Amino acid sequence: MTVQVGEKITFERTFTMEDVELFTKVSKDEGVHHITPDEQGRFVVQGLLTATLPTKVGGDFNVLARTMNFEFLRPVFSGDTIRCDVIIEQFELDEKNRKAISTTFSCTNQLNKEVLKGSFSGIIL
Repeated sequence: MTVQVGEKITFERTFTMEDVELFTKVSKDEGVHHITPDEQGRFVVQGLLTATLPTKVGGDFNVLARTMNFEFLRPVFSGDTIRCDVIIEQFELDEKNRKAISTTFSCTNQLNKEVLKGSFSGIIL
C-alpha cells in the first residue's frame, strides 16, 4: 500500500456490548460505567477501545508506532457507530532510509459529534 500527504483514510465501526465485555476482560478496566448499563441499557466503551480505530488504520499500513496522542472529547456507548478519518500529514524517508509517517485523526459518532481526536506517527515496516 502507498499513501500520499493529504490523503484521508476512513474506517467505521459499531461498538457492541460484547466488544466492551471482551475488552474489559483483556484490559482489566472494570470501571462501574463499563460493567453496569445506563438507563438506556448501554455500556460506556473504554477510551482505549475507541482508540483502536486509528490504530487499525495504522495496522493496515504496517506502521510501527513511535508516538500516539489521544484527546477523548465525549463518551462512546455500546451501539454507537464511530467513523475515524485519518489524514496523512507526512510520508517520507527518514534519516535511516525508512518510510516515516505522521498522521492526525478525528473520530465522530453517528450524530456527527467528535468523540476522539489526536495523532500518531511511526515508520512503515
